[in-house]
Amino acid sequence: MSKSVVEAAPLSHAARWPDASGHFGPYGGKFVPETLMEPLRELEEAYAEALRDSAFGARFEGLLRDFVGRPTPLSLAGRLSERCGCRVYLKREDLCHTGAHKINNALGQALLVKRMGKSRVVAETGAGQHGVATATVCALLGLECVVYMGTEDMARQAPNVRRMRLLGAEVRGVDSGARTLKDAINEAMRDWVTNVRTTHYLLGSVLGSHPYPMMVRDFQAVIGKEARAQVLEKEGRLPDQLVASVGGGSNAIGLFFAFLEDAAVRMMGVEAGGRSPRPGDHAARFLDAETGVGVLQGTRTYLLQDAAGNVLPTHSVSAGLDYPAVGPEHALLRDRGRVTYSAASDEEALAAFHALAETEGILPALESAHALAWLLREATALAGKLVIVNLSGRGDKDLEIVIERGGVASHPPGPPPTPHRSESGAPSSLGPAGGASHPPGPPPTQSRSESGAASSPWPRPAAPREDTVAGRSS
Repeated sequence: MSKSVVEAAPLSHAARWPDASGHFGPYGGKFVPETLMEPLRELEEAYAEALRDSAFGARFEGLLRDFVGRPTPLSLAGRLSERCGCRVYLKREDLCHTGAHKINNALGQALLVKRMGKSRVVAETGAGQHGVATATVCALLGLECVVYMGTEDMARQAPNVRRMRLLGAEVRGVDSGARTLKDAINEAMRDWVTNVRTTHYLLGSVLGSHPYPMMVRDFQAVIGKEARAQVLEKEGRLPDQLVASVGGGSNAIGLFFAFLEDAAVRMMGVEAGGRSPRPGDHAARFLDAETGVGVLQGTRTYLLQDAAGNVLPTHSVSAGLDYPAVGPEHALLRDRGRVTYSAASDEEALAAFHALAETEGILPALESAHALAWLLREATALAGKLVIVNLSGRGDKDLEIVIERGGVASHPPGPPPTPHRSESGAPSSLGPAGGASHPPGPPPTQSRSESGAASSPWPRPAAPREDTVAGRSS
């Protein structure tokens, strides 16, 4: 494969979006208090200058290589592929330093902080991975670090709270609202407004006001650039399907971005289906009758809201997906039909967690498990396809949640099954239970379709209501 073919990356989408005012079509923009307009302008200028500075690029790439551990592998998941009937590769962002893709963006922004001469960083975190990444780069570069985290998330992601504090960060619990990611963002923005001269807000996803959605996307685009080159080298062609979980959407846009102009490559973003499709039971912005277009925390996008524009509560077993809005670039890609979005329930994600653990020896983050759940559910339709799933983080942070929800996977009692073997001598199935033998437990609650794939409780995507605005712009 020639180097020119591997590195060719069509740029028409990147060249057009966002536009000069920071919009992705009707989405994005700047909806913030007047006191933040100047720091946003300063950040936009500093980022534009950094892009033109080869020394900045060289330092960023060097730290990605020597500190983060890039490139991350694109690993063939052989036993999972056999189970699904398609060829599945995992983009192993879980092997990044700190255990998730979040460090790509945190490192880029922290280098900008030093470039702008600021000494203090504030950040929000839900699952804790962005908080850990921010604390890590602040320790590396000698920056003061304060991380806001909802107390609900602090309880369910306690290992990451301990990591942040060990790295020297101050973790401030947020007791307002639902005590989750949205509320942590609110407090981080209040801090930023108060301390704007010395402080940078290191936002963790493709959310917020311009230039954040563009800047975070660009720092995360390394995922897709690597994956594109790696799959061409391994398979000699592009994948048929990309799959990634979508909360704010940074890991998904990071994978998708390098493939947006490859029309034959289909893309699926998987949102948090939660307990049910009922309002307040999930965080699926594109699939619910309560979805509309509004403004939340600095950007105009799709969000979960009632008829009066009030933001609805959300739920997910995954703290990183538990957010009522989605990045504005995802909103545009959804409208244009370039990316399709679906949802996976809590139970489907937990089942997928166990499936990957038992077939590949990898514990995925519950965020990533939502992408895997869609793959398992849609396996029949993907038969014979070449699929890349973004494994955005590792699952050690979620072990307490998994244990609380049933611990080991539920299997019939009895001796370990004898694997059936193919003519090549390799196991050809996972045995009668679909995995290793474990102590008895209740049977899985997932319903199955006639094809054997797990059936989803979700209706077909509903057409969103027209504009309402949640929050106020200024």
